[in-house]
Amino acid sequence: MTALLLHGSIASMAKARYHYNIMLRPEPEGGYTALVPALPGCVTYGRTVDEAREMARDAISGYIASLRKHKDPIPTDDKTLVASLDLEYAEVTRR
Repeated sequence: MTALLLHGSIASMAKARYHYNIMLRPEPEGGYTALVPALPGCVTYGRTVDEAREMARDAISGYIASLRKHKDPIPTDDKTLVASLDLEYAEVTRR
């Protein structure tokens, strides 16, 4: 959230902090796809992990700007738990 605060004759912008988890998926042709699960359709790409993270930051900023413009709620990952699972399956042989 951003709000305009007046203090005497000085106006300043208060800043809100949002937390987002991103998933970085290596691509077969190289580089990384960055997905933001809390923001449906927010997907970008970078040639390196650092570039993918920066591209995700930019994509999230644009997404939030659009939500604000349309006065839509801004979802976050503040209370999201992140976990991963490893599963084993028996190999099926075909004759």
